[in-house]
Amino acid sequence: MNSLAKLLEAALFASPRPLPTEELAALDAEASPAAVQSALDELREHYDVDGHAVELVDAGGGWQILTRPEYTEAIERAQLAVRPRRLSPAALETLAIIAYRQPIGRAEVEEIRGVDVGGVLKSLHERGLIDVLGRSEGLGRPLLYGTTNAFLEQFALRHLEELPRTDELAIALRARATETVESLVADGEGK
Repeated sequence: MNSLAKLLEAALFASPRPLPTEELAALDAEASPAAVQSALDELREHYDVDGHAVELVDAGGGWQILTRPEYTEAIERAQLAVRPRRLSPAALETLAIIAYRQPIGRAEVEEIRGVDVGGVLKSLHERGLIDVLGRSEGLGRPLLYGTTNAFLEQFALRHLEELPRTDELAIALRARATETVESLVADGEGK
């Protein structure tokens, strides 16, 4: 492994958050963007080819060294990893609305959900999953919300374009509902 790849590995290992390529490039002023990308590719290949238990992942707007998925369950069982608190169904629903419709105001989210979302918005903001992107030009100039890099990181996305398309979600939900109904019918016939 070349010295730039080793330097990037050290920085990524020391960082608790994904590091954007621009921040990594700042570690060596003489390295070109192409050299930094090449070093990242070399590091990723090193972890993949040599069978390491960690991998280099491009997520949350930057690069991060993470445990491979096949070891996650054992590490969580041993309570070695700090796991983020789970999101409630209301928080997940609100977050999905914001992710797909951003920038979006509180009133629009409440109209879609049919309930008050003030507490949920506050919780999502405190967790760093959403942020205020600006103000609407509408009456009262309400705040507009959008997702953050922490949102991308938590859901292992590089960018919002990796979110499932809404038509894909509808098909997946229909398929799951059909499987559930078929399972219930099969259980009823077996009795």
